[in-house]
Amino acid sequence: MVWNGIVALVVALQPWTFPTSHAVIMSDGEVVADQIEREAYWYPVPGIPLVNEEKLSKLMDQIAGKVERPPINASLDGAGRVVPERNGGKLDRAAFKKLFYGFMLEGEPSQIEAPLRPVYPRVDSEVLSAIKVKQIGYYATFFNSRNKNRSANIALAAKALNNHVVFPGERFSFNQTVGKRTSEKGYMRAPVIVRGELYEDIGGGICQVSSTLFNAADRAGMTIVERYSHSRSVRYVPPGRDATVSWYGPDFVFENPYDQPILIRAFVSPGAVRILIYSSELVELRTRQVPEASKALPEEVRMDGQRASVD
Repeated sequence: MVWNGIVALVVALQPWTFPTSHAVIMSDGEVVADQIEREAYWYPVPGIPLVNEEKLSKLMDQIAGKVERPPINASLDGAGRVVPERNGGKLDRAAFKKLFYGFMLEGEPSQIEAPLRPVYPRVDSEVLSAIKVKQIGYYATFFNSRNKNRSANIALAAKALNNHVVFPGERFSFNQTVGKRTSEKGYMRAPVIVRGELYEDIGGGICQVSSTLFNAADRAGMTIVERYSHSRSVRYVPPGRDATVSWYGPDFVFENPYDQPILIRAFVSPGAVRILIYSSELVELRTRQVPEASKALPEEVRMDGQRASVD
């Protein structure tokens, strides 16, 4: 035992000869990181081969940013046909570490294929095909299509809602689904109501989309969890039937009370936004009576010398 310990100590104290080769990181035939120098990833401890985990972690972050891809849910196209889902991929860091340590300690492999773990979408073709068959809610509101900025904002928000699936017991948040309304996403300045006053802001008009969704969801029997009315009346829905939203303020939230998923479909045509809610034939529907919106164009008010629809 003593002799073995002495041998181990002598081996540990032997000067460690570091290989000098490089590694290349590949993914699907493409180079994602090259000229990975072995010496750059050793800890500066004389005679002891220790991998610098901090540098390795940064390398894996860099690789992940290039090779990882999010999954894409199955969806319906404009004709109602199912567009199949696509799996995503996430860097398998434990497997990559094993390969990288092999390169560091043994020089093999010098070409490392970045290992990916599959990431599956929440909604596949089978689920979507089952819940696109029965319409359980519908609502339409109308707007002045000559107001180009407001119309563009309505179209963007509706596109973000379209094909969204809410599973049983799951809560839907308008803000989280649509996301922050920014000019980088294409949202434009249009009138909004803030504390009873009319202002121009990025994303004006999306409250018409949230209000349309509220009425469709209410008609479909959804459990309304969070909803706020504007501080002044709007004309695109009956009194008290609006749902104001703001990224840093009110949200519209509902919960799916059924034992089946629901599918939201949202469409914008010139002067109208229509939202339909679907589920499977197995859903035990509990509908509510909801008054229809007026087909008259919303009231116009003067603002900065121009006419503009109230949000």
